[in-house]
Amino acid sequence: MTIETAVKTISVKEIAKKVINDEEVLILDARNTDAFDDWKIEGKNVHIINAPYFDLLEGVDSIKDKLPTDKTIYVICAKGGSSKLVAQQIAEAGRTDVYSVEGGMKAWSEYLEPIKIGDLKNGGSIYQFVRIGKGCLSYLIESNGEGAIIDTSRMIEPYESFITEHHITLIHVFDTHLHADHISGGRMLAEKMRATYYLPPKDATEVNFTYQQINDDDEYQVGKTTIKAVYSPGHTIGSTSFVIDDQYLLTGDILFIDSIGRPDLAGKAEDWVGDLRNTLYKRYKELADDLLVLPAHYMGINEMHDNGSISEKLGVLYQQNHGLNIVDENEFRKVVTENLPPQPNSYQEIRETNMGKITPDVEQQREMEIGPNRCAVR
Repeated sequence: MTIETAVKTISVKEIAKKVINDEEVLILDARNTDAFDDWKIEGKNVHIINAPYFDLLEGVDSIKDKLPTDKTIYVICAKGGSSKLVAQQIAEAGRTDVYSVEGGMKAWSEYLEPIKIGDLKNGGSIYQFVRIGKGCLSYLIESNGEGAIIDTSRMIEPYESFITEHHITLIHVFDTHLHADHISGGRMLAEKMRATYYLPPKDATEVNFTYQQINDDDEYQVGKTTIKAVYSPGHTIGSTSFVIDDQYLLTGDILFIDSIGRPDLAGKAEDWVGDLRNTLYKRYKELADDLLVLPAHYMGINEMHDNGSISEKLGVLYQQNHGLNIVDENEFRKVVTENLPPQPNSYQEIRETNMGKITPDVEQQREMEIGPNRCAVR
């Protein structure tokens, strides 16, 4: 009997649904411990065991006592190969409730879940695409048959499918800034669907492609909906937020639910920390408290609502987000420049890819993006 027919498999889409729905999920992660410690599947009811594949080559006796007999076991590895072998060994040891996760952590990193955030004042809706394995968030605004997408992930097929299924004509594709943690699919999606691609000009001084500029106070129409640009530097020198119909504030990587943006991914933390403070403590303060903040990333599963979405009112964040409540400017500078997490994996190569300077193939792009979200300072 072949491995393929002996082992049951489950898709990352099905695992994501279980995580979002707070179902109990038992994961056996067969990657090496250093990779596991760096990045793993997380959820409110996710229970996870790390047992490296190379420790299980002679069998699974060493971990049998760790595997509850009353729970289904989902085995995951880096790409989906080793997990099949481990799952087969567990099945041969007498367990029938074991599955190998198709595509492994690479597939987990790429899955996008579209979730409706709410309706727009003049008709239409806004959707959040949650990249649950990476913590990336992107947005689709649709009104009167027209659409705009903000901060597109590299995998453009889910957006194309959604747009086609909902009979939307895509007209605008925006990036809030030049990303350093993930590869933008914005230009490719815009070209494929004959939309216009936009980027803040201060982030585009080195790009090797044509684009339309996003400038402060610019307004764009999508059906009956107005998208207004708000220049908000600090994460990058060009970072720009968007206010949608005076209801929603898309903050890019400047402000998150439980943290704030880091200013150092272009090596300019000391230069940009002042811009970051000005955006957070002055520019955003001028906006309405009841705007619903929709960031480009989230840090942890604790920020997720019951439906899997990530959002909070701006006024609530000014009460609860520590990064918005550091009164002393020197202390703020110290927190933001001395409390930085490790740089994202391959961040310089990702920046150069988003500038159009290098053109890695799909497999190289996957490798560049592997790892957790590291855009925030907490």
